[in-house]
Amino acid sequence: MAAAQDGDRNALDTLLRRHHDRLYGLCRRVTGNDADADDACQEALIAIVRSLHGFDGRSAFSTWSYRVATNACLDELRRRRRRPEPGLPDDHAGGGAGAPGTTVGGGRGGGDAFAGVDARLTLDVALTGLPHDYRVAVVLRDLCGLAYEEIAEVLGIPIGTVRSRIARGRAALLPILAPDPSEPDPSEVDGNPQHLRRRPTDQT
Repeated sequence: MAAAQDGDRNALDTLLRRHHDRLYGLCRRVTGNDADADDACQEALIAIVRSLHGFDGRSAFSTWSYRVATNACLDELRRRRRRPEPGLPDDHAGGGAGAPGTTVGGGRGGGDAFAGVDARLTLDVALTGLPHDYRVAVVLRDLCGLAYEEIAEVLGIPIGTVRSRIARGRAALLPILAPDPSEPDPSEVDGNPQHLRRRPTDQT
């Protein structure tokens, strides 16, 4: 970061490459399709470069960059209101908040892989049905693995509001992700419902 701020282009390139997948994953989940995610992520990276000298290190770079990317996503969603809604996402982009190719609750081969793709697409569709405020909060918490305090910093809202948005977003998602009424309510693991829970990687 210090080298990039001093004008080292190789350091800047390394910094952007290191965080690209994590930021794209956020954009993909918030915008709900590949085309808008590409646009939002590109705008976020441009904004990061332009604002790099203004980063003072008072928060983690990851938290700061999430804030920039979230704002880019919300701007893209506002622009989208004036455009026709795109179709359902292609499968090639992975779509998760982690590394490309990961799936929610799926395996790596055979039938498990298909089940994982189906679960990811179901989650994609479910997320697009949430109000933007709830969607962003749920994505940042359950798919990006941010703490409540970090989400409050990213969104510029009180922690109580963060908790409320996440709770309401999860409540709206559960009938879609766990539709069987005979199933018990999903237990919380580290504060995350098991249907949404993903282990954050070094890219989340």
